[in-house]
Amino acid sequence: MATIKDSVHDHIEVHGVAERLLDTPPVQRLRRINQLGTVRMVYPSANHTRFEHSLGVFHLADRALDHLGIEGQQAERVRAAALLHDIGHSPYSHNIESVIYRETGTYHDEVHGLIGSGQVAEILTDAGLNPDRIADLIAGEGELGQLVSGELDVDRMDYLVRDAHHTGAPYGTIDHERLVRELRFADGTLVLDEGNVQAAESLLLARALMNPTVYQHHVARIAKAMLRRATERALEADATDAETLRRMDDHGFHALLRDCEESAEYARMLDERRLYKRSVWAEFDAVPDAVLGADYDERKDLEADIATAAGVDFSEVILDVPAEPSMTESTSRVLVNGEVRQLGEQSTLVNAIRQAQQDQWRLGVYAPEAESDRVGEAAVRSLDLDIEGTRIRDTRPGINATLDEFAG
Repeated sequence: MATIKDSVHDHIEVHGVAERLLDTPPVQRLRRINQLGTVRMVYPSANHTRFEHSLGVFHLADRALDHLGIEGQQAERVRAAALLHDIGHSPYSHNIESVIYRETGTYHDEVHGLIGSGQVAEILTDAGLNPDRIADLIAGEGELGQLVSGELDVDRMDYLVRDAHHTGAPYGTIDHERLVRELRFADGTLVLDEGNVQAAESLLLARALMNPTVYQHHVARIAKAMLRRATERALEADATDAETLRRMDDHGFHALLRDCEESAEYARMLDERRLYKRSVWAEFDAVPDAVLGADYDERKDLEADIATAAGVDFSEVILDVPAEPSMTESTSRVLVNGEVRQLGEQSTLVNAIRQAQQDQWRLGVYAPEAESDRVGEAAVRSLDLDIEGTRIRDTRPGINATLDEFAG
């Protein structure tokens, strides 16, 4: 058994097949994948890795299995899935996943190929574990897959607490020990036991508060958008291919961006934190449905329209349209008077949080500071935005501070 000191869970005891998996190259690679990608542009201490997080998920899964009374091979499969659940992540975690998906059709949790061959597969097979069944658990399939990937999964419980700890943002604080202790299965569904509606609400509320302050902070979003643009340029220049790229670590990937002529300037700007600025920051109701529903190619056309109207180079306009607000945690289930109910049916907080998420949603148009005003005016016209619901960059004294604008 290996005992590892952790910043969040104190001491983590790694045992069984998970201990043998620890030093495999796919797991060790996670030491070189930052958990929060470009968020560290905002929170300098957010330098924790996917490796730490994977250990935390293993630990919480192990605790949950003990409380649920699940032992033997079933438990070993879940522990292995918990440790391996992030080995499919590309560099910079989720930041360039959309680019990788367009090229490969594969998301980070589709890991059958990674687990089905090599040293990981050998260790799993030697332990009597089917690699395909481990990959299915990582994808959230089956009853026990809900522990690894679901509305009440231990993945979410660890990253909220860990991200809050390393950023210093207090909003992700949840009673994860109680949540793990109160998990139950009811007719094959993972639920929280009686008296835990507030505990379930805390998970939902923590995620809702972390989104605008950490995960969707405007500086992190701008840096992420620039990183995606650099990745696209490197792929278009055949500096690498998507399959090779998704197996790189952060360091190798960033070195590639620096060495590729087509992406080098973006890499330098990110290195120096010389970021684009917000030209437009538009609320949900200000954005036409055609823009909200635009696919990748349509968004490229819209960027070209904005650049032409502003008289700037196409490379100097980035249109950032996040996915529409969603709240999967509201479908998590709790026992109330012996009956399994969805949290959204039981909690009066859910509708308020759902509305808050929509209020916090923003479309962004980004450009270099010197062109930001022209790009903002062109974007409002080209995208047919409702000007009353849209914030355009304003350089008049006091305006930026009033709008919580453009720092960094």
